[in-house]
Amino acid sequence: MKNERLIKNIGITAILLSLIVIVVYTLNTELVVGEDYQSKYFATWVSLVPPLIAILLALVTKEVYSSLFIGIITGALLYANFDLEYAIETLLFGRFHDEDGSPAGMIPKIADSSNAGILVFLVLLGVLVALMNQAGGSAAFGRWAKSHIKTRIGAQLATIVLGIMIFVDDYFNCLTVGSVMRPVTDGHKVSRAKLAYLIDATAAPICIIAPVSSWAAAVTSSVPDDSGINGFQTFLQTIPYNFYAILTIVMMIYITVRRVDFGPMKRHEMNAIQGDLFTTGPEMNENANEGNPKGHVLDLLLPVIVLIGGCILGMIYTGGFFSGESFIDAFANADASVGLVYGAFIAILFTFFYYMYRNVISFKEFMLCIPKGFVAMVAPILILVLAWTLSGMTGLLGAKIFVADLVGGSALALQAVLPAVLFLVALGLAFATGTSWGTFGILIPIVLGVFDHGEMMVMSIAACLAGAVCGDHCSPISDTTIMASAGAQCNHVNHVSTQLPYALTVAAVSAVSYVISGFLENAWLSLGIAIVLMLGTLILIEWKIGREPADEQVKEEARQDLK
Repeated sequence: MKNERLIKNIGITAILLSLIVIVVYTLNTELVVGEDYQSKYFATWVSLVPPLIAILLALVTKEVYSSLFIGIITGALLYANFDLEYAIETLLFGRFHDEDGSPAGMIPKIADSSNAGILVFLVLLGVLVALMNQAGGSAAFGRWAKSHIKTRIGAQLATIVLGIMIFVDDYFNCLTVGSVMRPVTDGHKVSRAKLAYLIDATAAPICIIAPVSSWAAAVTSSVPDDSGINGFQTFLQTIPYNFYAILTIVMMIYITVRRVDFGPMKRHEMNAIQGDLFTTGPEMNENANEGNPKGHVLDLLLPVIVLIGGCILGMIYTGGFFSGESFIDAFANADASVGLVYGAFIAILFTFFYYMYRNVISFKEFMLCIPKGFVAMVAPILILVLAWTLSGMTGLLGAKIFVADLVGGSALALQAVLPAVLFLVALGLAFATGTSWGTFGILIPIVLGVFDHGEMMVMSIAACLAGAVCGDHCSPISDTTIMASAGAQCNHVNHVSTQLPYALTVAAVSAVSYVISGFLENAWLSLGIAIVLMLGTLILIEWKIGREPADEQVKEEARQDLK
């Protein structure tokens, strides 16, 4: 405890001293800003410093808000060449756009239609969860689950199955699975950190291998129109080569069925077995209201089913399905944020009329759930806004251009091991920037510049996608990681620190598998070898650290404690 406090104090002191130095330096600096203005750190290794600072501070101090904000300030100062006035203007208003044309400052990030749609979706989803709790649907499902799901393993497997079933979008997946399964996993003493991992591992890794998802649409749109390549068909070909996504599913099922946890997660799980689901204290808002005791399981299931159907309908509507486009093309062209808002709005309208008909809540209670749902989403919204702003600062500094030039300059000399190299580069870039879509958006055109057809092209694109998902999975500033924490109502730093050893284990096996596949150039043979390597690694870990107690042993220990 003393060492942690000392580290925090040293960190805070260093930050304050750095700010003093920056202010003094700024007072002696004049900056000329014009249309052709560019930071002297643009597209250099320094462009990766702001996100790295934010990530390291978050892991050391275990405080995410200040860490993200300090990373943002660092990025703004670097972009403004340490001119304080222009740095503040850049941070808040972001007059210039990054290399993708996206707004960079905090206010433009919030005002961006796509980002605003995600924020509205989060609020609507929070309202829907509050309604289901108030109507007693969540409590009824918890009672039903307790009578049908008998073990900790069963609770975790049910979470995995539900996460796989909701493959349309990762945001939607995280919050829906969390709200539905929390009562079940809590009842079977599964830690919130483990629940957050299961949610996160069935979000992006599932969406990136699901042909009908917002991620498939993003990958398809990342293939340049003038490349002469069918983006959707290429996406389908990459699925067996997406080692990280597939091996994550293998690992998740193995550690659940075999009761094997390691790293910080083991401590969280052992504490949960003893009754402490949080380890560091319940820092997320808990809703103790059981709602209407007359609530039924359908009061939860029907709104969720309508939400899923509404989101799918909304996405294909934005993609032009009702204007003559095919279902696949409509998904490929869909605007995910708009479609999700449509789906959530439809679900809330349905829920209102259904609950009024069922008479499980009053009109006044319905209206009170609106601010309650908003308040429940304040923490993830704040983290998302800060993460988006940090991404904007990184974009202004040209981090993606720096990485693209680095990879593009050495690609021809590394053709045999290029998939493994691309996987690691994509992992690092997604980890530092917190965005997987932006990562494969910049790397896929580079791959197509090296391989315009053939198995190596498919394999290399798959490596980009897998690395992007892995980096997204590891990064504390990733929106999907943030949503998984929110869905599980788990402390965000706890989620990141417990998930990181799992993600890195799968990443190591995936990297080796890409080296092997680069020589074999056979999708299914390479996938088989990758799965064998993953299982071998997990068996070795199990042999080294042992297994957690079985449910019967836990119950017997509880009976002894009562005596």
